[in-house]
Amino acid sequence: MMKKKNTSGGRSWHALSPGIICSALAGTEQGLSAQEAKLRLAQHGFNRLTQAAGRGPFKRFLGQFHNMLIYVLLIAAGVTAAIDHWVDSGVIVGVVLINALIGFIQEGKAEKALDAIRNMLTHQAMVRRDGKNFLVPAEQLVPGDIVSLESGDKVPADLRLLQVKNLRVDESMLTGESLPVEKNTEVTGANASLGDRFCMAYSGTLVAYGTALGIVVSTGDLTEIGRISAMLRTVPQLATPLLRQIARFSQWLTVAIVMLASATFAYGWTIQHSSLTELFMSAVGLAVAAIPEGLPAVMTITLAIGVQRMAKRNAIIRRLPAVETLGSVTVICSDKTGTLTCNEMTAKSVFVNNKLFTVEGVGYKPEGRFKLADEITPVEDHPDLHELLRAAVLCNNARLEQKAGNGDNWIVHGDPTEGALITLAHKARMEPDFLNQEMPRTDVIPFESEHRYMATLHHDHGGHAFVFIKGAPERVLGMCNRQRIDGEDVPIHMADWHRIMDEIASGGQRLLAIAFKAVPSSQTQISFADAETGLTLLGLVGMIDPPRPEAVKAVLKCQHAGIRVKMITGDHAATAVAIAAQLNIGDGSVLSGEELDRLADSELTAAIRDVDVFARTSPENKLRLVAALQADGHVVAMTGDGVNDAPALKRADVGVAMGKKGTEVAKETSEMVLADDNFASIAHAVEEGRGIYDNLLKSIIFILPTGGGEALMIVAAIVMGEILPITPVQILWVNMITAVTLSLTLAFEPPERNIMSRMPRKPDEPLLSMFMIWRIVFVSLIMVTGAFGLFLWERSLGAPIELARTVTVNTLVMFEIFYVFNSRYLHHSVLNLHGLFGNRLVWLAVLLLIAFQMAFTYWRPMQVLFGTVELDAHAWQMIVAVASTVFILIEIEKFFIRLFLSKAVARNSRK
Repeated sequence: MMKKKNTSGGRSWHALSPGIICSALAGTEQGLSAQEAKLRLAQHGFNRLTQAAGRGPFKRFLGQFHNMLIYVLLIAAGVTAAIDHWVDSGVIVGVVLINALIGFIQEGKAEKALDAIRNMLTHQAMVRRDGKNFLVPAEQLVPGDIVSLESGDKVPADLRLLQVKNLRVDESMLTGESLPVEKNTEVTGANASLGDRFCMAYSGTLVAYGTALGIVVSTGDLTEIGRISAMLRTVPQLATPLLRQIARFSQWLTVAIVMLASATFAYGWTIQHSSLTELFMSAVGLAVAAIPEGLPAVMTITLAIGVQRMAKRNAIIRRLPAVETLGSVTVICSDKTGTLTCNEMTAKSVFVNNKLFTVEGVGYKPEGRFKLADEITPVEDHPDLHELLRAAVLCNNARLEQKAGNGDNWIVHGDPTEGALITLAHKARMEPDFLNQEMPRTDVIPFESEHRYMATLHHDHGGHAFVFIKGAPERVLGMCNRQRIDGEDVPIHMADWHRIMDEIASGGQRLLAIAFKAVPSSQTQISFADAETGLTLLGLVGMIDPPRPEAVKAVLKCQHAGIRVKMITGDHAATAVAIAAQLNIGDGSVLSGEELDRLADSELTAAIRDVDVFARTSPENKLRLVAALQADGHVVAMTGDGVNDAPALKRADVGVAMGKKGTEVAKETSEMVLADDNFASIAHAVEEGRGIYDNLLKSIIFILPTGGGEALMIVAAIVMGEILPITPVQILWVNMITAVTLSLTLAFEPPERNIMSRMPRKPDEPLLSMFMIWRIVFVSLIMVTGAFGLFLWERSLGAPIELARTVTVNTLVMFEIFYVFNSRYLHHSVLNLHGLFGNRLVWLAVLLLIAFQMAFTYWRPMQVLFGTVELDAHAWQMIVAVASTVFILIEIEKFFIRLFLSKAVARNSRK
């Protein structure tokens, strides 16, 4: 079980009073002396994060050769060089270098997450030393320094707050909170979660409003952001399911190649008594034939095509293997704010005149209707509702603006809560500018955390004056003695208001109370005494950051595809459960970060099978949740936007960062970035990922039979005592030229229509299923029968070896041309217009490959390099006739497989 560590020598600074901290660290509010600061700097070190050593370009390039199949190819190149077959050796080495270069380029830039964290730290700080304030480099701060903060500052170190004035700090990068947090100096519990430590300000967070004075309690690696940075260094980067499958496939293929080559060599030496040179070339040819040299390039290009497809759907892929991994995801752990929700506060409920109105619409877009008892109702029919909305607009500093050139993008200038009220008024067709002209503001009491309300004084043109107030309901209700009912002021009934407050709040909505009072028209200033007594309560407004409508559909789509969606948020449990219910996530149960800390690893693994909502989570909680899901056999995608999400993003099989509001740390740690911060884009990416995996399988099932046919031809030649029907360099030509032309066209196949109705494939599923193995063997036998048969036919007619080999190579290539059409669909027939002509790239590749083969056969430099000769028309007729058999036989095989599957389904349905 992972336990949370305290920073700064184990002290819980938020649980200590300011006086104790001053005496422990500074001893005086005059700040440290210059001499003491110098001593502490030597003791604690600079206020900066430790830099981790990265892997340089040279090591990354060498890493591309760490593969069993590459080792076999390099040995083959060494053998051919040793027996003076320099052309073969050079071509093999060239292919290896090309594949290594492709891998090196696609691996991309080195991990930059830790650099991004370091860049988030502020560079200067205002510190008090020897009783005077100095602007010093932030890295020179030490524990005990007194630091002042102002609006717009980045907090330079972890601070215990000593004095605050309307301080609000944006801690979303650490906690995931959607709104800035109000701070105070009151002592909090020793076990309080980071989001509830209101007396602390943490390094790297942003002061959104107000001023403060704090004492440094942690610097450098001991800060919260430093702790996350250290955690990030220890989190391993997991191999993707595809890479694990390829690694297992490579190992088995290597063993099979070595065993087959050894057996063939032994047979030729002991039974056929062939020469060592011939046997070495046979073994090299067999190895080169069996190794799919073009597969890495095809895989890379297929994944790159997937990257382009996903980019069009707002999913930016940073690391190529993530394209395929998305297709195998079984669990998506999603942040709430901004991903599943809009990250725009929206007024959803209005209680006024003993009536509860609900409001349509999401976010700041001013579109939506008012409903009463589920029936649409005009605001004009409810004067008390109109009066409440007018008060909400007048006691307000926010402004709503439509972004130029985008009718759906509205932004709020000011506080998000006030912006929600302005949007609400617009939905009622009320114009804030007009209302402010009708009743201009004369004075204001701004919102402060001490009194928890805002009050404004207004005069209309008829000589009347009013004070409008909005604030926390429990505070405003205590200032009211009357309520507005049908246009009349009547005594307030507190029990009724508390009942409706509980009802609205149970839906996860945050409440705001709105009240007013009439004052003499001669009054031009407003005092606290004016605002805090004799008010009339107009009503309540409930607001929430609501789910995106498209996210609701996307969650359902994922669930139908067998993907479980879990919400992991730093927000409060009640809000998380309310949003989850609207998204159909979970069954109403929730686990908090504090409860997770008390669970052992085995208990956590059991809990995550039943619970889908996790609230008030810390970075350690998120990391443990991802690790527990992976230990339970899941492939996990994790979304996040803050520094606190970085360790879990790195540990997840696919880390998904937010492009708009995500920190650079989250983006650099992740494999994918959402350009629109929208969960629906993840569902689209999963669909594309599944399609890409299907296309990879089609490429594999297309490429491997060629190698199988070539290897079987060599084995057959040795067993029959024949000369090799194809040389290693000719094998490389066939493998590479068909892979980068024909097989590449399969990467452009669109996802199948039912792709999101299938269950995710199992993470431990082998790359080659029994069906794929059968298809590979079947096609290999067709190819070896046809190509080797023509070779023997030509030799029986007395044709020179160069001519027979040229016929063999061209027969193999023509087999591939016919077979690529079969490979477009694994089970369905291609004997229709869409099957034959639905992918125009296939026909372009066929024409290109024919041009290459003409050069291979008739161009003198190619004849010298590959040992080929010209062919006559009769030879081409035989080649085409024999090669076309693969198309016919595979379509017949598909028919019987479909027939067998349909009967099996019918039998199961009867059971």
